[in-house]
Amino acid sequence: MKHAMVLLLFLTFGTSGMSQVLDRTTMYTLFDGKALESWKIPDGGEWTVKKGKIIAKNNPGKKGSILWTNESYNDFVVQLDFKMIKGNIDSGIFMRGEDKNNPQIQIGVSGSLKRDMTGSPYVPGAGYPVEAKNINRLLRLKGWNTIRARAVNNKYTVWLNGEEVMNYTLDNANLQGPIGIQLHPGREMEIHFKKVVIGKL
Repeated sequence: MKHAMVLLLFLTFGTSGMSQVLDRTTMYTLFDGKALESWKIPDGGEWTVKKGKIIAKNNPGKKGSILWTNESYNDFVVQLDFKMIKGNIDSGIFMRGEDKNNPQIQIGVSGSLKRDMTGSPYVPGAGYPVEAKNINRLLRLKGWNTIRARAVNNKYTVWLNGEEVMNYTLDNANLQGPIGIQLHPGREMEIHFKKVVIGKL
């Protein structure tokens, strides 16, 4: 399926540096509020669509899974809104795949650190090499949040609710791969997503 195209202007979104990069970037809708046609839907029923939202909820066996895009990407910026509904939220955005050469941008509580690491990159085998800034001030625990993650070559930048919170460079990073949204296994949790868009850079 061809993505719906949305031309977004980011001059009023947040920092001026972000606006310079993303102003007039053509953004494509990855979720139209109705169906997950741009995604590979895992078996098990953990991912559903209701009232314009993607609902991720562990099944009774606490199974987790990853919702992957059908398409792979090189340099890109991805943005989505998320809302923590209930439970021990442990989610995130996989940037170009799932291995030690791709960071996952955390949403919620780190299973290893036992504290909220939203906006920070998790790298398998290396843990959290840097920590996002000002998350306690910016994160809305009971409301909708907007997170944006950019990958240009091996450099990653994250914004939360309009403010830049993280920069990280990963040596030997994979430079192409799909984008994934995680529902961590072994949890009792529910998180909602909407307004998922991507721009190729």
